[in-house]
Amino acid sequence: QVQLVESGGGSVQAGGSLRLSCVAASEYTYSRGCMGWFRQAPGKEREGIATIHIVSSSTAYADSVKGRFTISQDTAKTTVFLQMNNLKAEDTALYYCAARSGAMCYRGILDAGNGYQYWGQGTQVTVSS
Repeated sequence: QVQLVESGGGSVQAGGSLRLSCVAASEYTYSRGCMGWFRQAPGKEREGIATIHIVSSSTAYADSVKGRFTISQDTAKTTVFLQMNNLKAEDTALYYCAARSGAMCYRGILDAGNGYQYWGQGTQVTVSS
């Protein structure tokens, strides 16, 4: 059983920043696959916002966050981060990290992570205007 644990959510004013972290709290190593950040706001469908391939570090972003959010990983490839700058009220959502094997990680942006196998419990981000 793969367990992903997110942290770093909170409340911030518009224009502020937050950094989310996702740690695989198990023996699982996703060194050959993809990690992604997804979010779901109340009454809205889940949205894929950023993905990274663990080996190549290739990244992809949704247009809604491009230029404001950055996905990255630590050198040990055990933690994935989402740096969120210039936050807007519309960024308010429950943020999830997820993992899957394989490549073409960017598909998580297109299909809201339907191909991702393992999911964390989520961390809430609230941005007030």
